[in-house]
Amino acid sequence: MTEFTSKFMQNRELSWLQFNLRVLEEAEDTSVEELERLRFVSIFTSNLDEFFMVRVGSLYDLSQLKKEYRENKTGLSAQEQLDLIYEVMPELYRRRDEIYAQVIADLRQHQIHNQYYDELSGASLDFANNYYKKQIAPVITPQIIDSSRPFPMLENKKLYIFVRLNDPSSANNNHYGLVPISDNFEKYISLSGDEYNYIRIEKIIREYTDEIFSDYVVLEKALIAVTRNFDIGTSIDLREEIDDYRAYMEKSIRKRKRQAAVRLEYSGSLSEESIAYLCDKVSLPTKAVFQTTAPINMSYIYGLENILPTAVNHKVSYPPFRGRELPEESIFELAEKEDILLSYPYDSMNNFLRLLREAIRKPGIQSIKVTVYRLADDSEMVRILGEAAEKGIDVTVMIEIKARFDEERNMHYADMLMQRGAQVIYGFDNYKCHAKVCLITYKNNDDEIRYITQIGTGNYNEETARQYTDFCLITANQEIGMDAHDFFTHMLTGSLHNKYLHLLQAPSTMKLRFIRLIDREIAKGSNGFLFFKMNSITDKEIIEKLQEASASGVTVQLIIRGICCLLPQVEALTENVEVRSIVGRYLEHPRVYVFGRENPDIYISSADMMTRNTEQRIEIAAPVLAEGPRNRLLEYLAVQWRDDTKARRLGADGKYHRLEKKENLIAQEYFMAEAEHLSVLDSKPNLLQRIKLFLQQAFS
Repeated sequence: MTEFTSKFMQNRELSWLQFNLRVLEEAEDTSVEELERLRFVSIFTSNLDEFFMVRVGSLYDLSQLKKEYRENKTGLSAQEQLDLIYEVMPELYRRRDEIYAQVIADLRQHQIHNQYYDELSGASLDFANNYYKKQIAPVITPQIIDSSRPFPMLENKKLYIFVRLNDPSSANNNHYGLVPISDNFEKYISLSGDEYNYIRIEKIIREYTDEIFSDYVVLEKALIAVTRNFDIGTSIDLREEIDDYRAYMEKSIRKRKRQAAVRLEYSGSLSEESIAYLCDKVSLPTKAVFQTTAPINMSYIYGLENILPTAVNHKVSYPPFRGRELPEESIFELAEKEDILLSYPYDSMNNFLRLLREAIRKPGIQSIKVTVYRLADDSEMVRILGEAAEKGIDVTVMIEIKARFDEERNMHYADMLMQRGAQVIYGFDNYKCHAKVCLITYKNNDDEIRYITQIGTGNYNEETARQYTDFCLITANQEIGMDAHDFFTHMLTGSLHNKYLHLLQAPSTMKLRFIRLIDREIAKGSNGFLFFKMNSITDKEIIEKLQEASASGVTVQLIIRGICCLLPQVEALTENVEVRSIVGRYLEHPRVYVFGRENPDIYISSADMMTRNTEQRIEIAAPVLAEGPRNRLLEYLAVQWRDDTKARRLGADGKYHRLEKKENLIAQEYFMAEAEHLSVLDSKPNLLQRIKLFLQQAFS
């Protein structure tokens, strides 16, 4: 029987909700520019959407199984977790709505007005009415629902206007109506006047519902949206049963729109009768219904800056920032001389793209091999790889078509690359390939085979490289290059469980080596030191090892942006564990693992310490061996640990608490200022001395 050690562990779903609450706190922070605060409300909302589609969807599936499932940290069943999630949601909605209303009010101080229909007058009212009549009315498809016209299938996250109707000519008053809000409609329209007024399209359409259903009396009207289980489960034996796995994925993506409902949101006023009716039609309990005064779909805010003059945008948005570039010399030749560590977004991803552009024009280039998980909408990397293939360079792309929400895009890029002559493989049968590795193979002037290897913590995505913090290591270490060559050979030949000299691979060696390194620090007792930075930690075995390390006196310090199932500061169990989370302008995304104080082992990876990463995905962790990148990484972590403004400390209660302000330091702003004054390769005054002091003080 499973033993649940919940004294120092917490449920991952509740931990995630605490993280998302941290995102919402940024929208409360009046030191953040107003339009950015609105974006944080939107991020909170879209995070919650994905949480319901994926996590709540998975729990729903588990709750339907005959065999009861209990998670291995707190012993909660799937249904108990769902109940707890639904229980805390009303307060989260209340707080989100309150913060949204305040941000909208603050934006009005800059003459940016999110208008309601009844606020419109004069030319603005005429414009909205004409827009409806010319652009919307001809293409909307309202529907009456009654005994002869059944309730339709509501698509996932699609907006509808739901109305309860009275038919004066009929004895049967049980009439309802729906008006779908087409995805082809504009999200909002800009209004006339000397201020920056706009109105969301759904507000205009809702105002016209009485006219749309003119043969009835409209008793109630509300905007609604259903969230459906969006998770695509894959059986272990699936590939043995399905010959064309790509066709299966295409069918699964279409099926998403029809999956079981896990949430119903509404904006407006609905009676208990109408709520009960909707719950019956979409098969939901009433506890999964949430009212909101904030927009159900907040994607409208992206592009809102387009209606603002540049001067106003500068007042309500973050100051513009552009990542630094390497010197105007050959990056390829520079990489041959010394290892390069790029830190996105403070360093531009264009540095890495320049390396690729140079590579495909270099005499002696043999091949480029790369793993792909997520790419930008208009990917420069795909263009470079396609050009390389057309030049006759051997281009191999291992592209993951099971990357959630990016499946269609990745299949599109796979087709493009194959058409241009690249070899494309879709990854392993039952494992997503999440590793971020690029290998350039070439012959030098002596006709020797040489390698330049790039290993990253984030995706080859030019868009997110400007929004997420990540590390990109470029190395001419030939032993690492040989490891990378072996890695791609194994991937191409279907060999999964492999060992390398330097690289660690999940699911084969990474977790085992990390546990061995933790054990090494445990043996040092109070002289032991562990510092990890990652997105999430849920792997029970790793959590138990960190608790053992803490009990042995090892200093364990963690910067974990999101889910943390390890509870720190629990008496006699995790007293030596401290956990912090940083939420700010950029999404913290790197994974860095430091083992020891004196001459520490340092790894970067695409892998979090989550069971899905350590056991169920193909991941790569690379040691950082060269002195320059090692020192830069350690100072980066030291600065982040000093952040006393955007950082929060996780308590034994599972909640985040503010730190005492001593320096008023915001780590991300520190790195931005540094990027404006120092090149990627500059060494800082007394850096080695500061790193040594940093290690001695163990971040304290």
